[in-house]
Amino acid sequence: MQWLKILTPFLLGASLAGALPSVSAQTRGDDVLLEMQKAFRQKDKQKLTALLPGARGHVLEPWAAYWELKARLEEATQDEVDAFLQRYAGSYQEDRLRNDWLLLLGQRRDWERFLDMHAKFRMRDDKEVQCYALNVDQMLGKATEDIAAVVLANWYAQRDVDDGCAYAAAELFAAKKIKPLDVWRKARLAAEANRLRAVQKAVQIVAPESVGGLREAVDSPTKYLTGRATARGKMKQEFIVLALIRMAMSDPSAAARLLDSKWGVQLSAEERNWLWGLIGKQSAIALSGDALGYFANVSRDADLTDDMLGWRARAALRAGQWKVVARSIDAMTVAGRNDPTWVYWRGRAYMSNRPGDEDRANAKRLFESIAGSSSFYEQLAREELGQKITAPAAPAPLTPEEMAAAKANPALNRGVYAILLGLRSEGVREWNYATNLHAPGGMGDRELLAAADFACKQEVWDRCINTSERTKSFIDVTQRFPMPFRSSVVDHSQRIGLDPAYVYGLIRQESRFIMDARSHVGASGLMQVMPATAKWTARKIGMTDFTPDMIYDRETNITIGTAYLKLALDDFDDSMALAAAGYNAGPGRPRNWRNGPVIEGAIWAENVPFAETRGYVKNVLANTTNYAAILTGQPQSVKARLGTIGPRLASEPEPNKDLP
Repeated sequence: MQWLKILTPFLLGASLAGALPSVSAQTRGDDVLLEMQKAFRQKDKQKLTALLPGARGHVLEPWAAYWELKARLEEATQDEVDAFLQRYAGSYQEDRLRNDWLLLLGQRRDWERFLDMHAKFRMRDDKEVQCYALNVDQMLGKATEDIAAVVLANWYAQRDVDDGCAYAAAELFAAKKIKPLDVWRKARLAAEANRLRAVQKAVQIVAPESVGGLREAVDSPTKYLTGRATARGKMKQEFIVLALIRMAMSDPSAAARLLDSKWGVQLSAEERNWLWGLIGKQSAIALSGDALGYFANVSRDADLTDDMLGWRARAALRAGQWKVVARSIDAMTVAGRNDPTWVYWRGRAYMSNRPGDEDRANAKRLFESIAGSSSFYEQLAREELGQKITAPAAPAPLTPEEMAAAKANPALNRGVYAILLGLRSEGVREWNYATNLHAPGGMGDRELLAAADFACKQEVWDRCINTSERTKSFIDVTQRFPMPFRSSVVDHSQRIGLDPAYVYGLIRQESRFIMDARSHVGASGLMQVMPATAKWTARKIGMTDFTPDMIYDRETNITIGTAYLKLALDDFDDSMALAAAGYNAGPGRPRNWRNGPVIEGAIWAENVPFAETRGYVKNVLANTTNYAAILTGQPQSVKARLGTIGPRLASEPEPNKDLP
């Protein structure tokens, strides 16, 4: 294995378990590691224990030992856990197992051992563990922050049922530290997310005697709401709210009619506001012109979530109602208002409708707070300040000492080794931990630059990009926007009339240049082409010898991916935003999403209904603008690439209905 020969000089000092064996022995251990990962996924505890001796001394031994102990952790003793933590001290696996053990101790309510273990926990990124820890602080009376607010934020953010935050919320509710409405709001959020077990868990906390009547409200909302029942008492009212939420998720107009004609007068103002906010949100997601009318029924913005307010702002952007945009953003939480999306649009709202000197000053302040060259709203804010997008100056070159330190880092080497061996998930987690400030000797900007350089040289492009993106004091565009396979990408693009910067922008978003990338829906390769799309495109461009396995070949993947992108671009009259949306979500959806008023491309992109596609379009356009600045050496404009978007003109050719 060529990559093993490259890494071996650096791996010789990287093992936590002692000196490494020979390269041939290391390679034999690779097979054991791959077998152990398979056994771990199959939850085969006996096989893991039998295979573990064969992984001793391997550079990835910490993973082998972690899988073996994790698989039987519920039966493990504290001594076994302590021995593992001591043997692999300082590693990702040590802190990962500590996280797992903390979850078990929390479930067992073993607070004494939990406290002792938690004091040594470094990552602290598990919200369930955090909820357990906050609950212990509450029990001991040593709270140093608003425990209720943090627990509720964590609980609301979790879509599925978990013990930690639900338990902490129940304890806080019993201690009268949180209100019944706080718990009902969790039930509402869970109903909206179609997480019915989480709805039931919340109701068990606030109204345990009423859980039996919950199922009809959430399973058969139409039957429940059109019956003879009246809303008497808080519990009954909330069941009506939950039923209306369930109805609104599939038919917001029907929920609006029932709320307006039958149930509104029997609910509290807060409940009505929440429901109108949700109905307005669902209508805005459907790009319905009724959305702002529904939102207008809200009497108090403080009763709405940031998500609802965000969709009111989006609907107002489509309608050109800048006062509603401003009011929606101003009503968000501090965290919501500080999101670059809403910082930018609040600045734009200041500049609408004949701005005065104070408005201009406020807008400039907001734009300056986020302006940059990397991301979508950074670029838009920069253009509002009258500056185009250019490639930033390169940072000072890495010194030999900085590069040597990265090459000698055991965790970075384990991460790269695991990725190249095929254990991508494990390798990525190991790498991310090594470059995180929570890890021992956490990295500053220069160390991140060196780590990214190490990943680039091993052609592990996703770690190269993601690591480099975390530097704050400078930007290395060669790392953040690399151009592997340059001759192939540029040649294929130019041959069919595509902008190579657009192709690179899409590949960076699709696969991060991972050759064997494969999505959960089956898209494959650099350009993440679906099998059916590849077959259709190959036929369309006259590739008569195409077979499905050819999509994994780099040249074939680029040939088919660029050809399909060009066909999509032609279908959408050269709109990069629409073509990117079609590449991600299929062409039928953006054909519908473009209907409505003619609006600027940035407003259209922000109103894309699917969160994944919305982020995808913005990222592809921002990437494209950066690659164009690098490839041409000239200032670029993301606004120019966005243009305006509206319904298909009669003069435009009919869409290609066969485009998959």
